[in-house]
Amino acid sequence: MSAIWYVTYEIRRRGLLARRARSPRETRTFASESEAKVFARSKLDEGLVVFAGTINPHLPRQLIPSQNIADWLVEQ
Repeated sequence: MSAIWYVTYEIRRRGLLARRARSPRETRTFASESEAKVFARSKLDEGLVVFAGTINPHLPRQLIPSQNIADWLVEQ
């Protein structure tokens, strides 16, 4: 099964490196929405900024911004 969903999260900076304008991020892909939700929940529980969505050309396209992640996680 191919990946349909992605979850992107900010990585915490370590050490005393100079701060850049943007935070570094990592992305993981998942075959199902439920797998993506489990992973997103784990990163959100770590206090990281998380957003998710569907990978093109999968339809319907969905983008879940960080401010809506908590609501998305409780959807059935």
